[in-house]
Amino acid sequence: MTDLESPKNGKHLEQVHQNNNEITESEPLTWRFWRKQRYIVVLLAFFGFFNVYSLRVNLSVAIVAMTENRTVFDADGNVSYQQDFPWDSKQKGLILSSFFYGYILTQFLGGYIGTKIGGNIVFGTGIGSTAILTLLTPMAASHSLEMFLFVRIIEGFFEGVTFPGIHAVWARWSPPLERSRMASIAFAGNYAGTVVAMPCSGFLATKYGWESVFYVFGTIGVIWYITWLVFVKAGPELDRFCSKEECDYIQKTIGYVGSKHVKHPWRAIFTSMPFYAIMASHFSENWGFYTLLTQLPSFLRDTLNFDLGKTGILSAVPYLAMGILLAVSGYLADWLQVKGIWTTTQVRRNFNCGAFLAQTVFMMLTAYLLDPTWSVVSLTIAVGLGAFAWSGFAVNHLDIAPQHASVLMGIGNTFATIPGIVSPLLTGYVVTNQTSDEWRIIFFISAGIYLVGCVIYWFYCSGDLQEWAKTPEQKAQEAEEKAQLQLTQTAGFVNSGAELKD
Repeated sequence: MTDLESPKNGKHLEQVHQNNNEITESEPLTWRFWRKQRYIVVLLAFFGFFNVYSLRVNLSVAIVAMTENRTVFDADGNVSYQQDFPWDSKQKGLILSSFFYGYILTQFLGGYIGTKIGGNIVFGTGIGSTAILTLLTPMAASHSLEMFLFVRIIEGFFEGVTFPGIHAVWARWSPPLERSRMASIAFAGNYAGTVVAMPCSGFLATKYGWESVFYVFGTIGVIWYITWLVFVKAGPELDRFCSKEECDYIQKTIGYVGSKHVKHPWRAIFTSMPFYAIMASHFSENWGFYTLLTQLPSFLRDTLNFDLGKTGILSAVPYLAMGILLAVSGYLADWLQVKGIWTTTQVRRNFNCGAFLAQTVFMMLTAYLLDPTWSVVSLTIAVGLGAFAWSGFAVNHLDIAPQHASVLMGIGNTFATIPGIVSPLLTGYVVTNQTSDEWRIIFFISAGIYLVGCVIYWFYCSGDLQEWAKTPEQKAQEAEEKAQLQLTQTAGFVNSGAELKD
């Protein structure tokens, strides 16, 4: 018997009750998150996303070491220069974008399978497979460029299921008024992984050779995979560590218990403007994010002349800011809803569009400044404020259609993966001489895309459960509540009429 299941003073630690149509817990959520099994899931999801991005970004740093010219002295004292891989800027752009060729193929598949077999299996297997392939990367790169590209594409194929998979997990684990913080804390793992992977990759490549970058992070990913499969289940009703009281609370607040026989209303989905607003925002955020994720180390090294060690550290600074602000934005978004200050729609719209406007401004500042100090400051602010956008569009699927959220994320993330393919290739063609003018074009493009995403989301977003996404039980409950309201109003009219007669 776990702590959450043990009785206390003859009563359970948690009791679910309904008061004025609000379902609460007798033991509220506190800083002791380990007393709630759903936050153990959040913690492990955080480390899962840590691996997602550490496995993804390590190449951005390692490729600098793989292609740099090294000074070599022979026995006679003659100086020469050598490269492990003589790839030009276009080839490097192809390598950095190849991951997304596979990644874009499995977004919808991951969301669909997640609703059938459980998001925990899909999310875990996606990361575990990527970790194993990362261990094979040095051998593939040494074999040939074609083999290297093939392995990166297959890595993307497996990792493509992770975001849709985790939305299938949230659909069964996250109460509506905790949705922003749970998802934001887990998504912060993306940036924690980036923060750790970039400087560590620079250190490992300098100290032990570029191969060590892939061996270290691949091993960490395999260890996480085993832990995740042992401790996380698809839903609270399947988790032996989750008490019945907590399970009841989660399921009653969600109003959906995770049926494996969900029928997706495809026509309604593809004609839903709130869904298209989410897709537009996701695309915009990913364009700026992937541009920096894949190109920032090269920009700092080749244009601003930082050495490889400092490049890894400085490349991580913007993502450190975002990781910290994600926890803040998630908590603030939930708090504003709990206190009734903003509706869910207002929270999503204001957080998302405010972040995009700020990112537009600071991307343009980066384009104008191109100074070693101020460029890093502007990019840090631009990336950091993106945390508020993630508390907007990234959890919005769960607001408008919780039981279809993993499929919506799969469809949306398919479209939002296009920047991961196009942006590195575009940068490779535009930035051929590493000049300030070339990089200015790249930052202007990112700023413009942020602005377009902001406008679309502002006019079409919604935080309300859509009619096409309601379960039969929810529709029946609404009909009953409407009938009771009409009955109450009728009784009120009768009583008022009787008073007037008297």
